[in-house]
Amino acid sequence: MALLPDLRRFARFLAGQHADADDLLQETVVRALAALSQYEPGTDMRAWTFTILRNAFYEQLRRRKTEARALAESSDLEEARPPAQVAQMDFTDLQRALFALSPLLREALILVGAHGLSYEEAGRICGVPEGTIKARVSRARHQLAQVIRDTPAAVAPQ
Repeated sequence: MALLPDLRRFARFLAGQHADADDLLQETVVRALAALSQYEPGTDMRAWTFTILRNAFYEQLRRRKTEARALAESSDLEEARPPAQVAQMDFTDLQRALFALSPLLREALILVGAHGLSYEEAGRICGVPEGTIKARVSRARHQLAQVIRDTPAAVAPQ
């Protein structure tokens, strides 16, 4: 239960939308409970659950790509359009900048920067060496700074 707020924040950064993040969190909890017998006592449960969440996110991403490809190949269906509400949502400049990053860079930055994990812990969660995480975080910080520099200041609503 104590991990839920951290998992929810990580899911929010990966998924982008609150509803998608909540679905991802729910899927993570269900998977973690189903696989509880596989958890090794004495190991880091936070890293274990973050890994489950990350794997569920990428599985959903692959599934969505497959579904989109199938829809695109179907010639008798109308072209899919995102709901009008999505285009009208107002995101903060930081959120826009974060979501301009690739998912791999964004997750590395969030794990190390926002969740305070070590490079080693983040590497275990992502299944890559510590050096790869360091490189991803460095690239993410550089790209984030570039996006923020290139983004004009938001105009205050009247």
